[in-house]
Amino acid sequence: MRFAFSTLGVPGMPIPEVVRLAAATGYQGVELRAHPEEPVHPGIGPRERIEAVREFERAGVEILAVAGYVRVASADDDGPVREELDELLWLARDVGAPYVRVFPGGGDQDPATADATAARRLGAAAETAAEFGVRILLETHDSHRTGADASRILGPVGHKNVGAVWDVMHTWLGGEEPAATHAVLAPHLGYVQVKDVASAEDTTPLPLGTGVLPLADCLATLTEETWLCWEYEKRWYPDAADLPGLLAGGREHLLSLL
Repeated sequence: MRFAFSTLGVPGMPIPEVVRLAAATGYQGVELRAHPEEPVHPGIGPRERIEAVREFERAGVEILAVAGYVRVASADDDGPVREELDELLWLARDVGAPYVRVFPGGGDQDPATADATAARRLGAAAETAAEFGVRILLETHDSHRTGADASRILGPVGHKNVGAVWDVMHTWLGGEEPAATHAVLAPHLGYVQVKDVASAEDTTPLPLGTGVLPLADCLATLTEETWLCWEYEKRWYPDAADLPGLLAGGREHLLSLL
């Protein structure tokens, strides 16, 4: 397995510090939260993009993904959604990230309508992704939180440059067993987001192994080549413990489950 963490866990941390932290704690990659609050996002220019790439290359750490907030199943007009997605694809191309993360965001729409909208938009963007050498990954989240939900979109798209991020908390909250999730996502899987929480009612991030998520069962379904990304949601839970001091122990816990 290869290990990464999301900058969602270290909100606003400058890229040189992120890179040093990853290298010091044994993480081979970083998922970059592509939001204007962060150092790397679609609004930065060529110089900032080049500098970010150089920082990662110097430390031998990979940029795993550009984690965007496009909602591909939303009821919004296609134009702004596609523009936001294209900006993320250009950013991923420029910084050498193999993946762009997107959300479903279907809201209260009829599921069939949301599925069709997302599949149409992802299919339209797939050729640009292929040209750039990037895969667009739909996260199991919000309106499509289980693997079965996500597969209703990914199956019709049927393009190798469109796949899935498996967020283990959301599939668990959706009542889906890890083996069932993997069975439907395996043909599409890009990487897996791991985390831990106390309960379905209290999703404050915890150190890996101290909560209730079935991490061992999830990891048992995966191949050795799979990337595991610790998405520690410090940005949304400012009172949670700081991530840097937990990273080494989290990696050791994941290794113990393999």
